[in-house]
Amino acid sequence: MSGALRHFPDDVGLSLDVEGWVAWAELVAAATDRYPWADEAAVEGVVVTDPKGRFERDDATRVRAAYGHSVDVDLEPTDAPVPDRLYHGTAPDNADAIGREGLKPMGRRQVHLSASVEAARAVGRRHAVDPVVFEVDAAALLEEYRVTKRGRETYTVDRVPPSYLRVVED
Repeated sequence: MSGALRHFPDDVGLSLDVEGWVAWAELVAAATDRYPWADEAAVEGVVVTDPKGRFERDDATRVRAAYGHSVDVDLEPTDAPVPDRLYHGTAPDNADAIGREGLKPMGRRQVHLSASVEAARAVGRRHAVDPVVFEVDAAALLEEYRVTKRGRETYTVDRVPPSYLRVVED
C-alpha cells in the first residue's frame, strides 16, 4: 500500500487527487484484487497499525500516504511543533557528499528527518550496517525552510543545506 499510495498508483489502478487522497473503497478494491489474503479488515489493520504512521484518513471515505511520495502531490503543512534538533541516517558512502551538498530529496519529493538519533540510525541501517547519523539544527532551519511533521516520528523538508548539519559522534 505504501508503494501504491506514494510511488505507483497508476500501476494498481488508483487515481490520487492533488493532495494524494484516494477513496477508501478504491484502495480496498486494489488491495483485494492484488492479494488473496487481503480484505477490508486487513487493509484497515495496515493503515491503523503502521508503526511509522505512514497513512492518514480524513474520515471514513478517503486515505493517503502521509509522506514519502515520489509522485507529484501537494501535502498541506501540519501545525505540529518541530524539535530544535532532528536527525538523518545514511550510509557512510553518502556522508562526504552530504557534508558538501546537504540533504536532498533524491528520488522523493522531500527529505525525511527523524525525531531521534535511534530512529535515524534505524533508517540508516536500511542502507548500511553502521550508518552515519547527521544532526540537523532544525531551530535554525525553520527560519528559512518549512519543516513539517508527518507520521509518528518523521519530519519533512525540501532540503537541508550543509550549514545546518553536523555528524553525530558515537
